[in-house]
Parts: sequence; structure tokens; C-alpha cells
Amino acid sequence: MKIGQLCFPTPGGSGVVATELGKELARKGHEIHIISYDLPFRLGAQENIYYHKVNLRQYPLFPHPFLTVEITAKIVEVIKTYSLDIIHVHYALPNVLSAVLAREIAGDVRIVTTVHGTDVTVWGKDPSIKPVIRYGLEQSDAVSAVSRSLKSDVRANLELENPVQVIYNFVDTHFYQRLPQSPARKSLARDDEKIILHISNFRPVKRIDDLLLAFSRLGKTFKKAVLVLAGDGEERGNIEEMAVRLGIKSRVVFLGTQVDLVPLLSAADLFLLPSEKESFGLAALEAMACSVPVVATETGGIPEIVEHGKTGLLVPVGDVNALAGAMQSILDNPELHHQMGLLSRKKAENFSVERIIPQYEEFYQSGFVHVGF
Repeated sequence: MKIGQLCFPTPGGSGVVATELGKELARKGHEIHIISYDLPFRLGAQENIYYHKVNLRQYPLFPHPFLTVEITAKIVEVIKTYSLDIIHVHYALPNVLSAVLAREIAGDVRIVTTVHGTDVTVWGKDPSIKPVIRYGLEQSDAVSAVSRSLKSDVRANLELENPVQVIYNFVDTHFYQRLPQSPARKSLARDDEKIILHISNFRPVKRIDDLLLAFSRLGKTFKKAVLVLAGDGEERGNIEEMAVRLGIKSRVVFLGTQVDLVPLLSAADLFLLPSEKESFGLAALEAMACSVPVVATETGGIPEIVEHGKTGLLVPVGDVNALAGAMQSILDNPELHHQMGLLSRKKAENFSVERIIPQYEEFYQSGFVHVGF
């Protein structure tokens, strides 16, 4: 098949999933065309995969670039040049509108839309935006969500009657596996120290401030632990200031955005995800594939990945004391930590490339049947 993957070039969430999906489909012989306004974070040179840059032009009459129009124009160009079979839209707003308009212009292409989270949980609740998103999903030939929780949100927030297929995010378990000796370990902590890791885009919804407060309350364990924060975003400055105010700056390491995560995950003893809302929690899944137990909030799709008491511990959103207690109970119990690491890896294998990618291929084919291909 000739498939266009329409996505944002972000270092997390929908952009990563779209890019990794494109790469895996290309390895299976499909012709993949990535369409985005910048080079996606994890995209490199590979056979059967092509990148098409959306041009965001400035014009004095318009205060902002016409993102939807520019995306539409690029989709039309790629459809006509390469005779695409499918446009796979990742993150509904505004991408699905561009795809629908491009189909009206270029014709003879099917639209598959995957909702990833805030396109439904935030924008889908906005009364002025909701009808626009719902229209785009109704015009799609097939719709998928990355968790059962998000599928429920689609029903509740958008009142969508179209079928919604749950296809979970995935991880390459051959690539994401714990290294026997991580080259990152010695640069981050002493041999007798534990490494607590968090990876995100540093948005308020990630609640990293809760993580800092919990880390500062670890008691004796605190003196034998280092908190490593990987990523960047709007909250980074506030979090750095907070670390200083709490007097824990010397035990908090800010790494910025990281490309190669396996050495970092292999160095970690615990992964923390204290988010307000997570439709899936891909970072947690990648940590689990590297045999790292997870402490996370019981919200959204996280409980579909993290099994409380088996692969980690779940706590209520915003409960800093529970977060600190969960971290301490795992770090202070070597046997529990070891068992959770083993079970985390086993659980991650349920979300492997080998299991999920065929689901997408079947999804594409079923969409063809549905529309009469």
C-alpha cells in the first residue's frame, strides 16, 4: 500500500507513534510518505519511506501562517504525485480537516484517523471546537483510539456514533530492552545510588511539580537516590526554580530532550509518570520494555499498561504522599523491585511491534472493504 502518515514532528506522543508506525510499515514493504511541517523527531533515512515538508509561509495580510491550508496543499500534492491509497491522520486537530479537504480536491484516497489524547480530552470538550473535530472524524473512513479509555472519551466528549477501533501504541521490544551495562549509569549516579527517571515534554499536565515534592519526601531513601528529568518544554524553567526552592537541586539532573533512550532507561531503577491525564503513556511502556518498574497516576489509559502491584504501583492524581510512599516501597524492597522489573518486560511484550503493526494493516484493509475498495 501507499500510505501517507500525517503528523506533528514532536518528540513525544502522536508524532513518535506516527513516525515509528511509518518506519515499521516501510520495513514490511509498504511505501510510506511522512507529511509534517518539520522533520519528525525519530525519522531517519530508510528504504520505502519519504518525508514531505509542509511549507508555513508568511504573508503580511495574515497574522499567522495558514496551517490547515498549507497542510491541505501538501497532502494534495503528495496524493497527485504518488497516487496514495491512504492518508493516516495522527491527532485530529487540525489534520483531519486538511485530509478531508484534500480528498475533496484530489479524490480517490481513504482517510484513517487515529486520536491520541488532547485532541479529544481537551479540544473535544471545547463547545466551539467540538463540532469541527466531530465532523472530521465522521468524514473519516475509519477511526482508531490508542486505548480503551480514550475510546470512551471519544464517545463521551464528541458523541461520535461512528465505530472506533482500539489499537494500542507499541514498542520495538528488540530495540527497547535493558542493556547489561548502561553507559549512562556512571555519568548520572554513584554505584550505591538509585536513579528515578521521568521523561516528558514538560507540560503542566505532566505534573512534574508533584514528582519533585514526592522526591523531596523520600526520607532516608532520598539520600541514596537521584532524580533524572529528560525532556524539555514550557514548564522546565519553573521546575528548575522549584528544585532550588525545595533544596534538592543537587540531587536533580536535567538532561533536556534525548534521542537515544535505551541507555538512559537501562540506567534507571524506577520510572515516574505522575500525569493529570494520559491517554496511553508511551514513555512508561518503553521503560517497562527495559525492565523498569513504573509508579504512575491512576488516570486515562495508564492502568491498561501498568498493572498495580505487578509491574508497578498506581496512585491517585495529585497525591504527593502516596507518590512518595510508592517510590519508597519499591526502592526499599529489592525482591519486589526485581519481580516488578521482570513482569514489566513481560507485559511490554503484549504491545510489541509484531502484535500491533498487523492490527494496523488489518485496520487499513477493513477500511477499504467498508468503503467498497
